Amino acid sequence: MRSKPPERAPQPSARRAADTRNTIVRKGISVKTFTPKPADLTHDWYIIDATDVVLGRLSAQAAILLRGKNKPTFAPHADSGNHVIIINADKIALTGNKMGKELYSHSGRPGGLRRDSYAELLVKNPERIITAAIKGMLPKNRLAKVQMGRLHVVRGAEHPYAGQQPQVFEIAQISQQAK
Repeated sequence: MRSKPPERAPQPSARRAADTRNTIVRKGISVKTFTPKPADLTHDWYIIDATDVVLGRLSAQAAILLRGKNKPTFAPHADSGNHVIIINADKIALTGNKMGKELYSHSGRPGGLRRDSYAELLVKNPERIITAAIKGMLPKNRLAKVQMGRLHVVRGAEHPYAGQQPQVFEIAQISQQAK
């Protein structure tokens, strides 16, 4: 004599499953998950003056703006980032013993390891210091490449993006050594 298989609970209909796909239930209240549409996404322009600002503070704020985390419509999978212009890159403040440290990069080819000291780079190519610091603070995925394309680092105070009418983003806390 065979035993009867256990009864299964009725499966929800496909329509009902589609309705609850983006719904989260919190404390008995259902909340829809917000997913921005491409028409909802805007890419604003911001300008940051790097004069006497510590590298880490500047990089953290720029990464937030590049990802779009300052917007109420932020979603980690959507490209809601802003354009960020950083001026006066040669006047950045480096703390600690960074002048004695080196920045490494690799071309991907055999023997392609490149090593430059921060003291050299601050004179020759300060844009590379800021770009590398911000790149390290972005997620490691395909979206980061798009967001890094919206970063514009300029050595002096003049920049060619005045036609975009960027908003000034002020970083109030400057380096203690600069005071």
